[in-house]
Amino acid sequence: MSKGRLLIVDDEKVAVKNLEHVLKKEGYDVVATQSGVNALAQLDKQAFDVVLTDLRMEKIDGMQILQKCRENQPDTEVILITGFATLESAVEAMKHGAFYYIAKPFRLDEVRKVVAEAMEKVHLRAENRALRAQVENFQGKVRIITQNTEMQRLLEMARQIAPTDCNVLLTGESGTGKELFARYLHHHSHRGGSPFLAINCGAFNEELLANELFGHVKGAFTGAAADKKGLLEAAAGGTLFLDEITEMSPTMQVKLLRALQEREVLPLGATRPIKLNVRFVAATNRDVPEMIRNGEFRQDLWFRLNVVNLHIPPLSQRREDIPLLAYHFLAKCAARMKKRVTEIAPQAMDILRTYDFPGNVRELENIIERGVAIANGDTIESANLPDDLRELAIRTFRKKDGRLPSLGEQEREYIHWVLQEAGGNQTLAAQILGIDRVSLWRKLKRYELEKT
Repeated sequence: MSKGRLLIVDDEKVAVKNLEHVLKKEGYDVVATQSGVNALAQLDKQAFDVVLTDLRMEKIDGMQILQKCRENQPDTEVILITGFATLESAVEAMKHGAFYYIAKPFRLDEVRKVVAEAMEKVHLRAENRALRAQVENFQGKVRIITQNTEMQRLLEMARQIAPTDCNVLLTGESGTGKELFARYLHHHSHRGGSPFLAINCGAFNEELLANELFGHVKGAFTGAAADKKGLLEAAAGGTLFLDEITEMSPTMQVKLLRALQEREVLPLGATRPIKLNVRFVAATNRDVPEMIRNGEFRQDLWFRLNVVNLHIPPLSQRREDIPLLAYHFLAKCAARMKKRVTEIAPQAMDILRTYDFPGNVRELENIIERGVAIANGDTIESANLPDDLRELAIRTFRKKDGRLPSLGEQEREYIHWVLQEAGGNQTLAAQILGIDRVSLWRKLKRYELEKT
């Protein structure tokens, strides 16, 4: 596949041939011409991602080509090359929207680097536009925003079990979106038009939790001036979401188990039980089998709740969702704060892609909310992100057989790890490693990591 469409314009035949040969080898779809007039004609006929043009040419010069791109192809990045470089001409070129300004005689490695960075900017802009379009499709709907294969499999399973009344247990780290999954199940079930009620079992002591779940009748205790419906009764026909179910006391676990088995509830002070018509969805971030072994959670309650288990993976295992979720939260926060923030700068997005997100989706939302709040313009810049996001952990590599690795082995493993942490972004990886892209490219070739 082509890395992008590139137009080369230079009235020097040798320069055009050299650039065309080198950049075709880099994988670009290249159109080359020695005429500024012909270059304008090419821009009328087809779109280019990047234009690499000489500044001074007869009839039509590089500034005119730059102006043409700004008018007709505003997403195209233009790189100007000139043998008459001055500070004034460089400032003028940048003022009119040039991506970069290269002085002759140039080094081919420098051209490769600048063209790659320009292409990356074009592709990120296109990706951001596509992400915003995708986000618009999710507005106002109970949907899980994802393009991860495992998440898609979980959503398919959720849609299959939603029409049934079987109990579901959602497991996964805090902040992965377990309550959103519960709402998704409710929305796609025949109970979708009835109440969806949620309670955090860890937020109440035993007495208050019992009152919230089971309710009471008037006069059941001092101060009970009126009947109070418990959530089990109030959710009739709908879904009750029991978050942090493992925080329930042993006594409450027994009471809930009875309600699940008998499908009825007895409010405090009542003499007649009330029949239940509710679907149970529970969630926890703890290791339930381990809790059962330790006597902290009832195995029979576990069996009742865990008819179907959906384990939500952490955000660090579905990094492809980070840009999509980031733009979803950007639109949401900008609307709430009434700020015209619509973009996330490429460098900021690179930082987000490589961060581990111990707080998962909830942490990403908080980071974007902060970015929107302090952004000065229409873009969240890397400076608007928390400082600790820029810090990457340093690993020590050792071989499985226990021997100390050679310096070359250590370097290869470290470069491979940094590339993975950078999501395959070689520009970011080079920055983290403290070397230029050309040096990184040579090391990738030496260690046979080009396809990593």
